[in-house]
Amino acid sequence: MTLGLDFVLFQHPASSIQYNPSTHLQKKNIHHIIHMQPKTIFITGAASGIGAATARKFHAQGWFVGLYDLNPAPLAELQRSLGTENSCFMALDVRDREAVAAAMDHFGAHSGGRMNLLFNCAGIIGIGPFEDLRLEDHLRTAEVNFQGVLNCTFLAFPLLKATPGARVVSMSSASARYGTPDFASYSASKFAVRGLTEALNIEWRRHGIVVSDIMPPFVNTPMIQSGPASKSFERMGIRLRPEQVAEVVWKAARGNKVHYPVGLQFKLLNALSAVSPDWLTRRVMRWIGGY
Repeated sequence: MTLGLDFVLFQHPASSIQYNPSTHLQKKNIHHIIHMQPKTIFITGAASGIGAATARKFHAQGWFVGLYDLNPAPLAELQRSLGTENSCFMALDVRDREAVAAAMDHFGAHSGGRMNLLFNCAGIIGIGPFEDLRLEDHLRTAEVNFQGVLNCTFLAFPLLKATPGARVVSMSSASARYGTPDFASYSASKFAVRGLTEALNIEWRRHGIVVSDIMPPFVNTPMIQSGPASKSFERMGIRLRPEQVAEVVWKAARGNKVHYPVGLQFKLLNALSAVSPDWLTRRVMRWIGGY
C-alpha cells in the first residue's frame, strides 16, 4: 500500500520506508509516517490461554501480532480469526535455540524489523509432591519456563534494540513470591524468571528497553484444567480468566513497573508478605498447600 507520495513506500505488515535524500521533507514528517506503522508483539505460548487472549487484545488495539507455539494447528485457527493482514504464525519450541533464532528472523521479516514487545508466555506446570513427579518432568518445566525465556529474550535483543521504546514482558507467577508446595519446580522456574526480569530491568535501561513480569495466581487455562487437583486450588480458588491477565499485559506494555501482581487476592497477600516475618509467610504457605 502506498501513501500517495513519490518518495515514500509504506508496506503492511512488513513495512519499509524508502526516503529519497533529494527531497527536503522535514524530520518531523518522517517521524509521523513511521508512527503510522502498527506496533508489533511477539507472543510465545500463543495457541491458547493467556497467550491467545493477549493476541486478541493487542490485535484489537491495532498491533501486528506474531503467534508462536509448539502446536501449529490452533495457531492457524487463531490467525484465521484475527485475519492474516496483521499477524503471522510459526510453530516454535522455545527450548530449541536454533528454532527460536529462526522464529526471530520470521517475525522480523513480517514486522519490518521491529519488535515493540516480546511477551514470554509459553509455560508448563507439574503438580504434586516433588518426589512423586518424574525427574524428566521437573527438568522439562525448567527448560520451557526459564530456558525458553532466556532463549527468546537473548535472541530477540537485536530487534528490541532496533525498536524505540521496546519492552519485554514475561509470565512469572504468584508462586515466585514464596516457594509453593506441590509446585516446587514450577515455582523455582518462576523465581528464575523474576530474577532475570529484575536484573534486565536495570541493565537494559541503557538500551531504552523496559523489562517487566506478570505475577498472577492460578488462572483458568487449559494448563491448569488438564492437571491434577491440588489443595492450593481448593483453598485459593481458580478465579482469574486469561482475558484478565491479558489486560494486565496491556497495562505493562505502557507502564514502567517491574512486577505486575494480578488480582485483588494476590495483591493483598503480596503486600502482607512484604511486611510479614518469614515464619508467618511459611505458615500461610503450609496451610495453602495442605502441609
